Amino acid sequence: MSRVGEPGQELAGAEVATPRQAASIILLRGGDDALELLLVQRTPHARFMGGVWVFPGGAVDAGEGEGDTAHRTAAVRELEEEAGIGGIAPAALVKYSQWITPREVKIRFDTHFFLAEAPAGADPVIDGEEIVDHRWFSPAEALRAGEAGEIDLVFPTIKHLEQFSTFPSAAALLAHAAASEVVPVLPKVIMGGETARVVLPGEPGYEAA
Repeated sequence: MSRVGEPGQELAGAEVATPRQAASIILLRGGDDALELLLVQRTPHARFMGGVWVFPGGAVDAGEGEGDTAHRTAAVRELEEEAGIGGIAPAALVKYSQWITPREVKIRFDTHFFLAEAPAGADPVIDGEEIVDHRWFSPAEALRAGEAGEIDLVFPTIKHLEQFSTFPSAAALLAHAAASEVVPVLPKVIMGGETARVVLPGEPGYEAA
Protein backbone atom coordinates (compact mmCIF):
# COMPACT_ATOMS: atom_id res chain seq x y z
CA MET A 1 0.00 0.00 0.00
CA SER A 2 2.88 2.39 0.69
CA ARG A 3 5.89 0.86 -0.98
CA VAL A 4 6.48 3.49 -3.61
CA GLY A 5 8.17 2.47 -6.84
CA GLU A 6 7.10 -1.17 -6.88
CA PRO A 7 4.65 -2.60 -9.46
CA GLY A 8 1.22 -1.23 -8.63
CA GLN A 9 2.76 1.51 -6.48
CA GLU A 10 3.70 4.00 -9.18
CA LEU A 11 3.22 7.64 -8.32
CA ALA A 12 0.17 9.30 -9.80
CA GLY A 13 0.07 12.32 -12.07
CA ALA A 14 -2.04 15.40 -11.48
CA GLU A 15 -5.28 13.42 -11.07
CA VAL A 16 -5.92 11.90 -7.63
CA ALA A 17 -7.46 8.43 -7.75
CA THR A 18 -10.45 7.57 -5.57
CA PRO A 19 -9.48 4.86 -3.04
CA ARG A 20 -11.18 1.50 -3.47
CA GLN A 21 -12.82 0.14 -0.31
CA ALA A 22 -10.93 -2.84 1.15
CA ALA A 23 -10.71 -4.91 4.33
CA SER A 24 -8.04 -6.99 6.00
CA ILE A 25 -8.20 -9.42 8.89
CA ILE A 26 -5.38 -9.88 11.40
CA LEU A 27 -5.86 -13.37 12.80
CA LEU A 28 -4.43 -13.83 16.30
CA ARG A 29 -3.65 -16.78 18.50
CA GLY A 30 -2.06 -17.19 21.92
CA GLY A 31 -4.87 -16.18 24.27
CA ASP A 32 -3.59 -14.77 27.56
CA ASP A 33 -0.16 -16.36 27.17
CA ALA A 34 1.34 -15.24 23.86
CA LEU A 35 0.75 -13.31 20.65
CA GLU A 36 1.12 -14.77 17.19
CA LEU A 37 -0.50 -13.60 13.97
CA LEU A 38 -1.02 -15.02 10.52
CA LEU A 39 0.76 -13.64 7.47
CA VAL A 40 0.26 -14.96 3.95
CA GLN A 41 2.50 -14.50 0.92
CA ARG A 42 1.04 -13.17 -2.32
CA THR A 43 2.20 -14.87 -5.49
CA PRO A 44 5.33 -13.27 -6.97
CA HIS A 45 3.47 -13.14 -10.30
CA ALA A 46 0.89 -10.66 -9.00
CA ARG A 47 0.98 -7.22 -10.62
CA PHE A 48 0.19 -5.57 -7.31
CA MET A 49 2.55 -6.29 -4.38
CA GLY A 50 3.82 -9.55 -5.84
CA GLY A 51 5.63 -11.78 -3.34
CA VAL A 52 4.77 -9.60 -0.36
CA TRP A 53 3.74 -11.06 3.01
CA VAL A 54 0.48 -9.49 4.18
CA PHE A 55 -2.51 -9.95 6.44
CA PRO A 56 -5.29 -11.73 4.51
CA GLY A 57 -7.50 -9.17 2.81
CA GLY A 58 -8.73 -7.56 -0.36
CA ALA A 59 -11.26 -5.26 -1.98
CA VAL A 60 -14.90 -5.10 -0.93
CA ASP A 61 -17.20 -6.73 -3.50
CA ALA A 62 -20.16 -4.78 -4.88
CA GLY A 63 -22.63 -7.28 -3.42
CA GLU A 64 -21.30 -6.84 0.11
CA GLY A 65 -22.99 -3.50 0.58
CA GLU A 66 -21.51 -0.37 2.10
CA GLY A 67 -20.08 0.88 5.35
CA ASP A 68 -18.87 -1.12 8.33
CA THR A 69 -20.97 -4.19 7.53
CA ALA A 70 -19.44 -4.45 4.06
CA HIS A 71 -15.90 -4.18 5.41
CA ARG A 72 -16.53 -6.87 8.02
CA THR A 73 -18.14 -9.18 5.47
CA ALA A 74 -15.24 -8.70 3.06
CA ALA A 75 -12.64 -9.34 5.76
CA VAL A 76 -14.20 -12.67 6.73
CA ARG A 77 -14.61 -13.69 3.08
CA GLU A 78 -11.00 -12.86 2.25
CA LEU A 79 -9.71 -14.87 5.21
CA GLU A 80 -11.61 -17.91 3.99
CA GLU A 81 -10.54 -17.42 0.37
CA GLU A 82 -6.87 -16.77 1.09
CA ALA A 83 -6.26 -18.96 4.13
CA GLY A 84 -9.12 -21.46 4.15
CA ILE A 85 -10.26 -20.40 7.62
CA GLY A 86 -13.97 -19.88 8.24
CA GLY A 87 -16.32 -19.86 11.19
CA ILE A 88 -15.70 -16.24 12.24
CA ALA A 89 -18.77 -14.01 12.48
CA PRO A 90 -18.33 -10.54 10.97
CA ALA A 91 -19.85 -9.00 14.10
CA ALA A 92 -17.15 -10.64 16.23
CA LEU A 93 -14.33 -8.75 14.51
CA VAL A 94 -12.64 -5.96 16.46
CA LYS A 95 -11.76 -2.96 14.32
CA TYR A 96 -8.14 -1.91 14.80
CA SER A 97 -7.20 0.66 12.17
CA GLN A 98 -8.01 2.32 8.87
CA TRP A 99 -5.27 3.14 6.35
CA ILE A 100 -5.77 5.14 3.18
CA THR A 101 -3.17 4.95 0.42
CA PRO A 102 -1.39 8.30 -0.13
CA ARG A 103 -2.94 10.64 -2.68
CA GLU A 104 0.34 10.61 -4.58
CA VAL A 105 0.05 6.90 -5.44
CA LYS A 106 -1.75 5.73 -8.59
CA ILE A 107 -3.52 2.65 -7.14
CA ARG A 108 -5.27 3.52 -3.88
CA PHE A 109 -7.21 1.63 -1.21
CA ASP A 110 -9.13 2.65 1.89
CA THR A 111 -8.40 -0.43 3.98
CA HIS A 112 -10.10 -1.27 7.27
CA PHE A 113 -8.07 -3.66 9.46
CA PHE A 114 -9.85 -5.97 11.91
CA LEU A 115 -8.57 -8.28 14.66
CA ALA A 116 -9.98 -11.74 15.29
CA GLU A 117 -9.07 -14.63 17.52
CA ALA A 118 -8.30 -17.76 15.50
CA PRO A 119 -10.89 -20.53 15.91
CA ALA A 120 -9.66 -23.51 17.93
CA GLY A 121 -7.56 -25.79 15.77
CA ALA A 122 -7.51 -23.37 12.84
CA ASP A 123 -5.12 -24.72 10.20
CA PRO A 124 -4.57 -22.38 7.23
CA VAL A 125 -4.94 -23.86 3.76
CA ILE A 126 -3.67 -21.79 0.82
CA ASP A 127 -4.62 -22.15 -2.84
CA GLY A 128 -1.04 -22.07 -4.16
CA GLU A 129 -2.06 -19.57 -6.85
CA GLU A 130 -3.06 -16.21 -5.41
CA ILE A 131 -1.45 -17.12 -2.06
CA VAL A 132 1.67 -19.29 -2.13
CA ASP A 133 2.75 -19.55 1.51
CA HIS A 134 1.66 -18.79 5.06
CA ARG A 135 3.23 -18.65 8.52
CA TRP A 136 2.37 -17.79 12.09
CA PHE A 137 4.73 -15.14 13.51
CA SER A 138 5.12 -13.24 16.71
CA PRO A 139 5.30 -9.53 15.80
CA ALA A 140 8.99 -9.43 16.71
CA GLU A 141 9.74 -12.53 14.61
CA ALA A 142 8.03 -11.04 11.58
CA LEU A 143 9.92 -7.77 11.93
CA ARG A 144 13.26 -9.62 12.27
CA ALA A 145 12.47 -11.74 9.22
CA GLY A 146 11.63 -8.61 7.25
CA GLU A 147 14.81 -6.82 8.29
CA ALA A 148 16.86 -9.91 7.38
CA GLY A 149 15.29 -10.08 3.92
CA GLU A 150 13.68 -13.45 4.61
CA ILE A 151 10.20 -12.06 3.92
CA ASP A 152 9.08 -8.96 2.04
CA LEU A 153 6.91 -6.55 4.06
CA VAL A 154 5.24 -3.28 3.09
CA PHE A 155 5.00 -0.10 5.12
CA PRO A 156 1.52 -0.51 6.71
CA THR A 157 2.27 -4.12 7.73
CA ILE A 158 5.54 -3.06 9.34
CA LYS A 159 3.84 -0.27 11.25
CA HIS A 160 1.14 -2.62 12.52
CA LEU A 161 3.75 -5.17 13.61
CA GLU A 162 5.68 -2.48 15.47
CA GLN A 163 2.52 -1.55 17.36
CA PHE A 164 1.64 -5.18 18.10
CA SER A 165 5.12 -5.89 19.48
CA THR A 166 4.29 -3.81 22.58
CA PHE A 167 1.53 -6.24 23.65
CA PRO A 168 2.27 -9.36 25.73
CA SER A 169 -0.62 -11.46 24.46
CA ALA A 170 -3.43 -11.76 21.94
CA ALA A 171 -5.96 -11.11 24.70
CA ALA A 172 -4.24 -7.86 25.70
CA LEU A 173 -4.18 -6.62 22.10
CA LEU A 174 -7.87 -7.45 21.58
CA ALA A 175 -8.85 -5.71 24.82
CA HIS A 176 -6.88 -2.60 23.85
CA ALA A 177 -8.44 -2.46 20.38
CA ALA A 178 -11.97 -2.93 21.72
CA ALA A 179 -11.53 0.11 23.97
CA SER A 180 -9.87 2.36 21.38
CA GLU A 181 -11.23 4.76 18.78
CA VAL A 182 -10.09 4.21 15.20
CA VAL A 183 -8.74 7.32 13.46
CA PRO A 184 -8.07 7.07 9.70
CA VAL A 185 -4.39 7.22 8.74
CA LEU A 186 -3.48 8.98 5.49
CA PRO A 187 0.28 8.80 4.83
CA LYS A 188 1.91 11.28 2.47
CA VAL A 189 4.75 10.85 -0.01
CA ILE A 190 7.64 13.31 0.16
CA MET A 191 9.92 13.53 -2.84
CA GLY A 192 13.64 14.09 -2.37
CA GLY A 193 15.28 14.31 -5.77
CA GLU A 194 14.61 10.98 -7.47
CA THR A 195 13.65 9.19 -4.24
CA ALA A 196 10.38 9.13 -2.31
CA ARG A 197 9.65 8.47 1.33
CA VAL A 198 6.40 7.94 3.20
CA VAL A 199 5.57 9.98 6.29
CA LEU A 200 2.74 9.54 8.79
CA PRO A 201 0.63 12.13 10.60
CA GLY A 202 2.70 13.70 13.36
CA GLU A 203 6.04 12.92 11.74
CA PRO A 204 8.41 15.70 10.58
CA GLY A 205 7.47 17.03 7.17
CA TYR A 206 3.91 15.72 7.15
CA GLU A 207 2.08 19.02 7.52
CA ALA A 208 4.29 20.74 4.94
CA ALA A 209 3.87 17.95 2.34
